[in-house]
Amino acid sequence: MDDAENEAVSRFKNEIAHLQSHIRTLRLGTGALLLVSMTMGGGWWYAPRELTVHVPPDLRSGSTRPWWEVPPETVYAVTFYIWQQLQRWPTNGDEDYDRNIHALAPYLTPACQTWLRRDYDYRRSLGELRSRVRGIYEIPGRGYGEDPTLRVRTVSASDWIVTLDVVADEYFATEQVKRALVRYAIKVTRADVDPQRNPFGLMLDCGSDTPQRIAAPDPAASATPQPGLFDGPIGDSR
Repeated sequence: MDDAENEAVSRFKNEIAHLQSHIRTLRLGTGALLLVSMTMGGGWWYAPRELTVHVPPDLRSGSTRPWWEVPPETVYAVTFYIWQQLQRWPTNGDEDYDRNIHALAPYLTPACQTWLRRDYDYRRSLGELRSRVRGIYEIPGRGYGEDPTLRVRTVSASDWIVTLDVVADEYFATEQVKRALVRYAIKVTRADVDPQRNPFGLMLDCGSDTPQRIAAPDPAASATPQPGLFDGPIGDSR
């Protein structure tokens, strides 16, 4: 075999070695791409299908905030709505109050449910629930817009204390037996544990302090209250 043939064979072997090296590189690249694709696919599969974005009620001046942040306006609105529904007894407090605690359980911490059950048993033992009709509403001029810093105090990124000033009216048959102007300080915590039943991801942890009677903004709207456990010391047992 002469030198020309040896050179040709050498070039052929070098070309084969180069192609084999290129094939190995492509295989490694393909394996890396496959691994990245599987990782991205796994991340997409486990990513939440729904994302809750808390938008403040008043957008006249616009709003820019992280999507995970809960605005104090939302905290106040959710707290007032749940608390109002909890204390709405349309026909008979003996049945309505118990039903409300059960229906609103996804919005109440276990400790708060225990506290409410204790209040229910206490009121029931004194006859303050039978045939009672109860409802609460916000005192005009004492809502969130008048004093936002008083109404919602931020404890941490996931905890707040909401102050509600409300009027609590109770009726027995057609007779009004109670009108109490009360200030509630309610602990609220963030708990995204049941988005299906609690889309807001907020739970009430009941009172951070004893409910306080407050002065009426209009003397004509005030009356001598006969408070229960929610409204101070129990005094009425009709």
